[in-house]
Amino acid sequence: MGLESLREKQAFICDMDGVLYHGDRLLPGVNRFVDWLKTKKKQFLFLTNSSERSPRELKEKLDRLGIHVDPGHFYTSALATASFLAFQRPNGSVYVIGEAGLINALYEAGFSMNEVNPDYVVVGETRSYSYEKIEKAVNLVRAGARLIGTNPDLTDSMGKEVVPGTGSLIAPIELATGKKAYFLGKPNPLMMRHALRMLGCSREEAAIVGDRMETDIIAGIHSGMDTVLVLSGVTAREDLQNYAYQPRYVLSGVGEIPE
Repeated sequence: MGLESLREKQAFICDMDGVLYHGDRLLPGVNRFVDWLKTKKKQFLFLTNSSERSPRELKEKLDRLGIHVDPGHFYTSALATASFLAFQRPNGSVYVIGEAGLINALYEAGFSMNEVNPDYVVVGETRSYSYEKIEKAVNLVRAGARLIGTNPDLTDSMGKEVVPGTGSLIAPIELATGKKAYFLGKPNPLMMRHALRMLGCSREEAAIVGDRMETDIIAGIHSGMDTVLVLSGVTAREDLQNYAYQPRYVLSGVGEIPE
């Protein structure tokens, strides 16, 4: 399929890991793609299901890889979670199992931390996971707190390592309470709607670029956007036969998008 209509899009929502970089290695063609976005004055967001890092920290990571963009070009599942909860329960309280990116996003959205009777128990990626935190979360949910996950990913990649994702970390709490978590990250179309609102464009004017069929591509389809699967991440071309839905474009990497 020709890329002319894709290149005419006014906005691009791009996943990060597997699209822009692998761990601490910049992927081929990314410099060219970002230069093209800037030169053509495209609207763009780098969007991640991870809730660990703030936009400033993500900007600093790309700076180290030689890509320079403002923090306003980043959107995370932590920000999507905070935005949703602030709409549901303004100035509410939360018990958080997660890292600084999630905690700061919730603070900035007007939430207080509460280990006694919070409105929500919120779980994101973390390396400070413990039995004590699970026990606390289980009893708070059983007492009436709503269970929220920043994203449903079962695994995450850290360079060559695979680590448990939020979906895996929240599963013991779901099993012990009989309550299902509500997840805000991809493929929840709410995250896409927030992103489009930030970009100030319609779904018809935007395309989503990602490397995962079950999050990036299905999120775009649910949101009515054109979808671009890049084979620079976790999905291989032969994997496409395993899915009932298909991306509109399949490219080796984002370096193919510019003219």
